[in-house]
Amino acid sequence: MAQHGGPQQRIFSPLRTAVHRFAFILLICSAFGLMLLGKADTVLIERIRAASADLVSPVMNIVSRPAASINEITDQVYNLAHLYEENERLRRENHQLLAWQQAARNLSHENARLRDLARYTAPPVLHLVTSRVIADMGGAYAHSVMISAGSRDGVSKGQAVISDEGLVGRVAEAGYQASRVLLITDINSRVPVIVENSRDRAFLSGDNTNRPLLTFLTADAAVAPGDRILTSGHGGAFPPGIPIGVVSSVSENSVRVAPLFRRHQLEYLRVADYGLQGILSDQRIRESQAPVNTNDTQLAPDIPTGVGVVPSAPADVDTHAKPQMPVGELP
Repeated sequence: MAQHGGPQQRIFSPLRTAVHRFAFILLICSAFGLMLLGKADTVLIERIRAASADLVSPVMNIVSRPAASINEITDQVYNLAHLYEENERLRRENHQLLAWQQAARNLSHENARLRDLARYTAPPVLHLVTSRVIADMGGAYAHSVMISAGSRDGVSKGQAVISDEGLVGRVAEAGYQASRVLLITDINSRVPVIVENSRDRAFLSGDNTNRPLLTFLTADAAVAPGDRILTSGHGGAFPPGIPIGVVSSVSENSVRVAPLFRRHQLEYLRVADYGLQGILSDQRIRESQAPVNTNDTQLAPDIPTGVGVVPSAPADVDTHAKPQMPVGELP
């Protein structure tokens, strides 16, 4: 039986063929257009990404629930199979923890008395927001995940994201109901760190591998495999003392660190608000992009005078006049 093509088929058939033929070229042109738009207006692109994350997050949340349920069932079956071994291990750990509990009570009482004597100022209260990982937005060229918490939950750009083991990354983009977390293994991640044993300072630089690098180490730095790496607190990004990882290898060209988390096992993360502005806060970005008035020759009132700072002279003072010699002294 012959098929009669209608007018719509005659119109859209050549168009569909042309789209299929030039789809690859159109995708390349669209990619270049988005790159140029991102270079021209980074704020607009960031807002579009946050809005896209808000739109996609409900779908990703629904899609990720079956996988999370399967993981929970698998963990339950594994725990039942190793219940006896787990019980024996917990009994041994319980005896050890009882001894540590008594020592911790004594140290806590002593620490409280020393703080009272030293008039120690307590750090700001830590606010935590627990969220679930709903999508892995990274790949071979980017390491980031999407979490189900946004500005409505108190999440803002630049806040630290931690797991049960230690630091995972920081909030790169915060939407209304979802946020994107930049992992410390990403090539765009730079974290000021310190070696726990030697107290040497460095930067943990991601390179899109599972073992980020320690950069800007001094020549006489004493770093060995097994040393713990902590945040140093410099730059106002993270507070000091957050565990990051362990030195895995030391060579002449590089020092690599094994993070305390595994990317494919991330399920629940906590966004920590330490009360710091951080290097990615909107206020710092606005301050760094504030225009400088080159016509103003007077110093700002909050800049102290001292070495390397010369205060401007009053208008009625002749700066080229020869200073007068005190009476009774020879030149």
